[in-house]
Amino acid sequence: MKIKKLGHCCLVIEVKGLRIMTDPGSYSTLQSEEKNIDVILFTHEHQDHFHLESLRAVLANNPNAKIVTNVSVGKLLDAENISYSVVGDGQSTEINGVLIEGFGKDYEEIYELFGLVENTGYFVDNTLFYPGDAFYNPQKKVDILAVPIAGPWMRFKKAMEYVKEINPRVCFPVHDGMIEKSKPGPLYVVPPKILEPLGITFTVLEEGKEQEL
Repeated sequence: MKIKKLGHCCLVIEVKGLRIMTDPGSYSTLQSEEKNIDVILFTHEHQDHFHLESLRAVLANNPNAKIVTNVSVGKLLDAENISYSVVGDGQSTEINGVLIEGFGKDYEEIYELFGLVENTGYFVDNTLFYPGDAFYNPQKKVDILAVPIAGPWMRFKKAMEYVKEINPRVCFPVHDGMIEKSKPGPLYVVPPKILEPLGITFTVLEEGKEQEL
């Protein structure tokens, strides 16, 4: 599986010739230049994940891309007359031989009801799990995990405990668009010290560079 991180939670995942983009939001810009995208996944409606201006730019370069998301984001797309397919919790679809499964409904709590929206994690081809803004366990073997590493709704400790619970072969950080890249502090340095003794590889993806994982 090839993965290119475009920033924050925006990825391009290539598997079996299918190119899938996740969450083109307001914290990244490289998505506006990406071409040959077949599928766009949206986990939830917050602007750092669902950004209408970015979506229009992606669709301008990829007019045949199919959008897959949950009911909550679907309502926003309905208002813009943009077509999509719903894959929510417990649902799945297969596109060009690639299975896409939806897991979870709940956004990780920031504070009580503030910011709570429907959040759907997506499992791609029984290989990569991207949970969106949640620490959901799909209760199946995960080879590659996109792990949220920063944000107002999480603690670093919980992120590490989540990785240990999922126990992937390899994980990489997402939801880090708010981090000053020249001053990441311990967020990229400490995880290998915790995870690699357990046989879990932690790798930081260079933005804009495709990598095989």
